[in-house]
Amino acid sequence: MNRKFIILSFISIIFCFIFQGIACARVIKFIQVTDVHYNNEPYRKEILTKTVKDINKQKGISFVIFTGDNVDSPKEEHLEEFVKIVNHIDVPYYLVIGNHDVFKSNGLSKQRYIEVIKENNFFYKPKKANYVIKKGGFVFIIADGAKEVIPGAVGYYREDTLDWVEKQLKKYKNRPAVIVQHFPLVEPKKLKSHETYKKDEYLTRLDKYNNVIAVVSGHFHTNGENMRNGVYHISSPSLMVPPNEYKIIEISTSKKFSPIIYTELKQVSPEDN
Repeated sequence: MNRKFIILSFISIIFCFIFQGIACARVIKFIQVTDVHYNNEPYRKEILTKTVKDINKQKGISFVIFTGDNVDSPKEEHLEEFVKIVNHIDVPYYLVIGNHDVFKSNGLSKQRYIEVIKENNFFYKPKKANYVIKKGGFVFIIADGAKEVIPGAVGYYREDTLDWVEKQLKKYKNRPAVIVQHFPLVEPKKLKSHETYKKDEYLTRLDKYNNVIAVVSGHFHTNGENMRNGVYHISSPSLMVPPNEYKIIEISTSKKFSPIIYTELKQVSPEDN
């Protein structure tokens, strides 16, 4: 056998062995926009429109997720206009329901909320407030904590929602999982009126699963990133509060290393053209 061939084969084997962990790496980049509080004010329309244009300039984005309070009050006309603007995003987008988004007795239940989205975006796939996104080897579990009967700033994750979250974590135990929701479990600041009801019970459930790598949320209009029991809790500021920011999140995992999460706030100036 050719000696040069043997040497090259040996080098190839060593190279594959050393970089096996890298070859198994999973990387995903997505955008979080939160607390848009859209209504028919010209300023809010301007900021959201410029945000969509700015998002479309970013490279390597898999999807965009709006983490609740997408409209300022539960009115169909505001939601319709919001959807028509964000329909111009070049990648798939998804919505989480926040406490400002729905009010059943006012005509905008969670079911109707999703129907309005689908009426204005034929390609929108989720059919319920709780749903799963599978992208690039990751699973994103969208958990609904909004109340539609008596809306309020306190997050409330029902028992059946927590059971459903656990079911997904078991089902996708071999995939790194990111929980996405409106109400945080580790708050970026202390604000008693906005705390999540029985959050410790929710956290205890998550502690049982080693595939949870992050919880992404909004609600507090504040940027904050905290590590708890190996899970990265990410909160982001409201798009409509100056300096008008959204967040790029990039996650990298491999078999040999702990997950690495990078975040970057992107500012959208109302003065930009």
